[in-house]
Amino acid sequence: MDPQSTYDRIATHFSKTRKYAWPEVETFLAGRAAERGLDVGCGNGRHTELLADHAPRCLGVDLSRELLREAASRASERGFDDRAAFVHGDAARLPVSTDAVDLAVYVATIHHLSPRAARLRSLNELARVLRSDGVALVSAWSTAHDRFDRDEGFDTAVDWTLPGGETVPRYYHIYDPAEFDADLADSDLTVVDVSVSSGNCYGVVRAPDA
Repeated sequence: MDPQSTYDRIATHFSKTRKYAWPEVETFLAGRAAERGLDVGCGNGRHTELLADHAPRCLGVDLSRELLREAASRASERGFDDRAAFVHGDAARLPVSTDAVDLAVYVATIHHLSPRAARLRSLNELARVLRSDGVALVSAWSTAHDRFDRDEGFDTAVDWTLPGGETVPRYYHIYDPAEFDADLADSDLTVVDVSVSSGNCYGVVRAPDA
């Protein structure tokens, strides 16, 4: 279940089902302004579009080249291509300079990384690229979701069904809330707030304390 090949395979259909930004991301970005924004695991660019309303220069990074094509098409069609660029990259090795961004979202992506060391590397990469006054939102699927009847974090496969009935398995690490809190605390990030909403864990984080 390689994430790149998986999402390349389902990109067109997946993108059609991901038209709108999450309310939690809208709430996080409300009232914030920045020079440079970053969307880690940008997918089809729905959150990059929202981020571009808060920062004139935004970068979307994703491992799937096909999803990046969807994102570029969305940016062109919806008129934010002058404020956003998209590049191929791994969340655990971001192709972004140190201290480069003020505002970032890392939504529904960390749970696709394995093992835990890779997830922690990705959080440390986010810490590296944030400026000293930068802030970010991190989210992951949680055991608090109605579809899961578990109390502790676990690895699983979640099928994506394509038109015609073909199923494509996707790797997920489903976090329990305490485990999510622990990973944020064990990273280089400074934790501002953590919460659970709509079955997802959310963390508002800042750059490392000086």
